[in-house]
Amino acid sequence: MQLISAIAIYFIIWWMTLFLVLPWGATSSHEAGEDVVEGTMKAAPVKPRMLLKFLITTILAGVIFAVIYYAASNNLIKLDDIPFFPKFESAHS
Repeated sequence: MQLISAIAIYFIIWWMTLFLVLPWGATSSHEAGEDVVEGTMKAAPVKPRMLLKFLITTILAGVIFAVIYYAASNNLIKLDDIPFFPKFESAHS
């Protein structure tokens, strides 16, 4: 796997993982029993803890990427294994 491909795959995994992690521990002011500050949405989290969520996302994405990288490097998964991916005949056959 080339470096640019690896960075692109990690970036995609990181963003997908971020959307998985964002709702963890999020409580709105209504759920926390606090008054809603004027000008904010009722569903806005009281303490979003984004740095912690970015750290968790980075670690999870790294683990997921390592598994995918290992599988791709050792030919455990190939494009032919993807059922909806079109099959191309080799020109050398």
